[in-house]
Amino acid sequence: MSTDWLRGAVIYQIYPRSFRDSDGDGVGDLKGAIEKLDYIASLGCDAIWLSPFFTSPMKDYGYDVSDYTGVDPLFGSLADADALIKRAHELGLKVIIDQVWSHSSDQHAWFTESRSGRDNPKADWYVWADAKPDGSPPNNWQAMFGGCAWTWDARRRQYYLHNFLSEQPDLNVRNPPVQDALLDVARFWLDRGIDGFRLDVVNFFVHDAQLRDNPPITTLKRAPPRPHQFQRHLYSRTQPETLQFIARLRALLDQYGVMAVGEIEDEEPLKVQREYTDGPDRLHTAYSFFLLRQRELNAAVIKDAMAQWEGARGWPSWSFSNHDVIRFPTRLAGDDPQRTKLMLALLLALRGAIFLYQGDELGLPHADVPYERLRDPEAIAFWPSGIGRDGARTPMPWRRAANMAGFTDAPDAWLPLDPRHAERAVDAQESDPDSVLAFTRRMIALRKSSAALREGEFVALDAPDTLLAFERRAGDERVLCLFNLDAGPIVRPLPAGAVTKLTLGEVREATGSVTLGAFSGLLAVL
Repeated sequence: MSTDWLRGAVIYQIYPRSFRDSDGDGVGDLKGAIEKLDYIASLGCDAIWLSPFFTSPMKDYGYDVSDYTGVDPLFGSLADADALIKRAHELGLKVIIDQVWSHSSDQHAWFTESRSGRDNPKADWYVWADAKPDGSPPNNWQAMFGGCAWTWDARRRQYYLHNFLSEQPDLNVRNPPVQDALLDVARFWLDRGIDGFRLDVVNFFVHDAQLRDNPPITTLKRAPPRPHQFQRHLYSRTQPETLQFIARLRALLDQYGVMAVGEIEDEEPLKVQREYTDGPDRLHTAYSFFLLRQRELNAAVIKDAMAQWEGARGWPSWSFSNHDVIRFPTRLAGDDPQRTKLMLALLLALRGAIFLYQGDELGLPHADVPYERLRDPEAIAFWPSGIGRDGARTPMPWRRAANMAGFTDAPDAWLPLDPRHAERAVDAQESDPDSVLAFTRRMIALRKSSAALREGEFVALDAPDTLLAFERRAGDERVLCLFNLDAGPIVRPLPAGAVTKLTLGEVREATGSVTLGAFSGLLAVL
């Protein structure tokens, strides 16, 4: 086995709860995912990433794991997981599975033992600390989902750390036995034939041993919406010891010839992305929220992101949508199909591994979910000002005229179907050569056919602020990429001999120049 496939790969994220329900209970499952693997292969994707399907009380919908080697009955069985891996491989798709090692569920057997006292074998498997003399928490750390990051446990008479929900206690990954246990989990899935791991909030694995207070952000002009945004997280995440554990993990991955992609959440996302992939004892690739949280894209944003990877030994990953953020057609394209195609072409022209979230290829807008139907604890806690993760997690629409757009045979699903999504269902777009789906297939095919687009260097070109112009170069192949990110037309010189490979929007070529209409683009081989 080899990880060479990763360079330039297009990886499709499946959020199992919402992809396809095979048993009519209103919740997606592994058998449903198996049903639709042919569809993913038809897009031209190289791999799938499966969000957690492990045993869980579902306080954070699978990101609170109570058994790392068990499949939650909601999603199926271990046999179903094996069948999915087998079928994916038959279709030429690699399989990447989520691993949530920063924290577990408070119902995990490890935590049950750890909280039972201070002298049991797993007493130090989680992050415990004494109260201050006045009974208050050990320090000022704030949880991502709101409130203090410490919860008092009366059995141990200590606080435990949780960077997210109180039901998600942080594992003490500083502790070598914890590392050993996590590597055993990795071996369990590696032996079942998976091709890689996606590591949830990988830079949260290790905390500051001294539990020092995080300093405040002194440049705030007004109060942010969440308490943790008042702080610089110097001590609650991104500690150097994390890289020591990653080195141990990388050695194991290399034995199997598989890869790992890390999720980075940090105030300096691009810097940490690069740091966590810089060398043979680091991760194969990493992505951050740098592009996932952009509310609009301009040439400077993309060029800055690419510039920070110049000369890097590691390999970046990029995405515009996932299960944690507002879908990009709404966030970046105003729910306009033309602008959505432009964003897809831009993403698939970047240097790095590309992640598409289920429904990106359909141009699905962020769904409207009424308050009474919200399920996400973060969305509920911060309503109405939160990012509304439920809006990115609603059912995948397969058939426009079917019940629940073909996601389930049940009269309803765990989250409601947005009627706008039904109109953009897969079957509604399959027969339309101008659909977002058809365009996505063309763009992926172009990327796969070009060494420059898959693996070539990124060379930024001088251009007005509203025009993103760059070349991708590999050997003798040069691909010119032009993206007009503005509502007004732009005229750009076009080198003699350029062979146009793809256009979108209003593009008029003339001798020695090209006119790009509003939100239009062109890719040409030079």
